[in-house]
Amino acid sequence: MKTDIEFESPAVIKAFQEQRLQEALAYLQAKSPYYQRSFRENGVDVNSIRYLEDLTRLPFTEKKDLQLHNWDFLCCPREKIVDYVTTSGTLGEPVSFACSEKDLQRLAFNEKKSFACAGLGPGNILQLMTTIDKRFMAGLAYFLGIRELGASIIRVGNGIPELQWDTIERLHPDAIMCVPSFIPRLIRYAEEHGIDYRASSVRKIIGIGEGMRDQDFNLNLLGRRIKEKWDVELYATYSSTEMGATFSECPYGCGGHVHPELIIVEIIGEDDQPVPDGQVGEIVVTTLGVEGMPLLRFRTGDMAAKITDQCRCGRWSYRLTPLVGRKNNMIKFKGTTLYPPMIVDVLDNCRDIANYQLVLSLNDLGNDDVKVRIGVPDPDPDCDARLIADLKNTFRAKIRVAPEVEVCRADLLARDIYLESSRKPLKVVDLRPKTAPSK
Repeated sequence: MKTDIEFESPAVIKAFQEQRLQEALAYLQAKSPYYQRSFRENGVDVNSIRYLEDLTRLPFTEKKDLQLHNWDFLCCPREKIVDYVTTSGTLGEPVSFACSEKDLQRLAFNEKKSFACAGLGPGNILQLMTTIDKRFMAGLAYFLGIRELGASIIRVGNGIPELQWDTIERLHPDAIMCVPSFIPRLIRYAEEHGIDYRASSVRKIIGIGEGMRDQDFNLNLLGRRIKEKWDVELYATYSSTEMGATFSECPYGCGGHVHPELIIVEIIGEDDQPVPDGQVGEIVVTTLGVEGMPLLRFRTGDMAAKITDQCRCGRWSYRLTPLVGRKNNMIKFKGTTLYPPMIVDVLDNCRDIANYQLVLSLNDLGNDDVKVRIGVPDPDPDCDARLIADLKNTFRAKIRVAPEVEVCRADLLARDIYLESSRKPLKVVDLRPKTAPSK
């Protein structure tokens, strides 16, 4: 039986990834209009890139590149595409990703390994409390991964505590997967309706989109509140559509394990150079084995550190710490990655608003919270209610989540926006700590 590469020595893993990197570069050189142009403009000879250390000689890929040149990243004919997914980016314009059959098989393999890392296998039943529609990659990936693993899945979708508990009581899943901040709501519903959730079949919660641990790997505020109420196993994951991979904790909860077959991870500092292992920096990824739209040195904007010592589970593949901060005002809101320009884009296109201000803070669970203050000339309760409803519907359509909206008198709000002490309008107020809790 072939040994899983994650359990091989660091030297074997590095040599393996360097071989896969050369294959990826050759593929980009032959198939990618975007990278062909980038290599030419930057004088890159892909044949000279042989080692992981050589990555620093290659240009970065940024979110704006995906937005401005979306389909130049496509490396295979459109007729090979079997699924389209969409994410959002810093400019407010959506980015589409095209997945071939090979890419979906890669997603299934990724999630199979991640679920196995979190202790799932044949015989387990996972209740999926996240959407599989709306062009999201995550729900589809989880579904494919559980099938590949040989476990069972119950596709309930997000929200609706009543339906979640009805399903748990009918089908008896032993694991659930959801945005962690939904769990207190699920517990509260159970308490209010006489459901003995502690005696339910659920023994494991796998969280997505939000962290449950601090940098020392102890549970953070949200994780502690869940654990105090419900003594189940908690597993955090980190993933994104762009990298088509998931970093899942193992039962020891000491960082998200990277799958060397699927992705190369760099951690870079403010000077755009790699930082020492264990030091926090920006996560930069190079995808491996992607056929449709592979990425080279993609800047995620997420901040974490790389851990290279052997995990107690026996894996030598490096791990990532929980995310420790935000680059360029990144917001993790209800499990969705947002940037202020995405919200601003919606507000700038609303003719009924005179002015606006975003207020970013942390809620009582330690997660990002967003309030949108909008200014109207003459507030009226009936008109304001309709405006809020319409605006929230627009937010859901554009960025998939709807922040809290507060209506203010435009002249009073203007005083908070145009301060004498500032040359620029204060349209974003970030009240979050400079050193942010884990995400």
